[in-house]
Amino acid sequence: MRLSSPAIRHLNFFPSSRHNGTINGQGQVWWKRHRQKLLNHTRGPLVQIMWSSDIVLSNVTLQDSPFWTFHPFDCKNVTVKNVTILNPIFEAPNTDGIDPDSCEDMVIEDCYISVGDDAIAIKSGWDQYGINYGRPSKNILIRNLVVRSMVSAGISIGSEMSGGVSNVTVENVLIWDSRRAVRIKTAPGRGGYVRDVNYRNLTFNNVRVGIVIKTDYNEHPDEGYDPKELPRIEGITFTGVHGQGVRVPVRMHGSKEIPVRNVTFWDMSVGITYKKKHIFQCAFVQGRIIGSVFPAPCHNLDRYDERGNLVKKSDSQDVTDIDYDI
Repeated sequence: MRLSSPAIRHLNFFPSSRHNGTINGQGQVWWKRHRQKLLNHTRGPLVQIMWSSDIVLSNVTLQDSPFWTFHPFDCKNVTVKNVTILNPIFEAPNTDGIDPDSCEDMVIEDCYISVGDDAIAIKSGWDQYGINYGRPSKNILIRNLVVRSMVSAGISIGSEMSGGVSNVTVENVLIWDSRRAVRIKTAPGRGGYVRDVNYRNLTFNNVRVGIVIKTDYNEHPDEGYDPKELPRIEGITFTGVHGQGVRVPVRMHGSKEIPVRNVTFWDMSVGITYKKKHIFQCAFVQGRIIGSVFPAPCHNLDRYDERGNLVKKSDSQDVTDIDYDI
């Protein structure tokens, strides 16, 4: 299903009965042909809406998408509520759940998502194409979700974020049986920014890596990108992060060219499955810890007590302690 008329306004999609309707993308044939390299073109999203506003998607099940499941592009005032998205957790490549792409004023709430890639991935264009288009994703609220992604992440930003991403709130989300819980990913050549992102009341249950910020996600559409176009990551806050069965709670991998700035952790305690000391991993990160955080945070971060008093200044923001083998 693809809707792309710039004249579309006030679109509501919900089933007429009191029970959820289903849109089945019959993705099996597409996944097989993709694996066999028999496709000459990109697989299409299951539901794609472009250049539209006042969109409501509710009370529906989307399943077996050939590619991304719901892809609103350059849309305003989008609501996704009480939606179930089901794609196989393996052998269904690139079957993201919801991918807001250069969207503004969007709410995603009360959904269950179990898919073969990112459950949610906020985007805003890829390298020079996103920079030139210049439409950020902003003012996005994600709340009251249960998500699973055994091959990717529960909630992602990027890696296609060249138009910028800002003012995002993610709250009251359970991520279970996932490779990563929440992730911000970017790379040299992207340009743009990720800023003012607030995560609140997150629960991790059996995830390999809890929080990921990655600045070397080096996939590009072609050779026309400018490696000097460096993204900015700043103003990221995590408040109330809890859970169990986590192997690596935090891995924030900035670089000299793309440092991660103004990161805050407040009230974090997760049960860990790996006994290595350095599992709160950082490189080129500046920020702060407020109050109690478990496991022990990296030395890049300043430490404050609950009243906001500085307890210990960071040893160095450029300390590198990243281990991808765990």
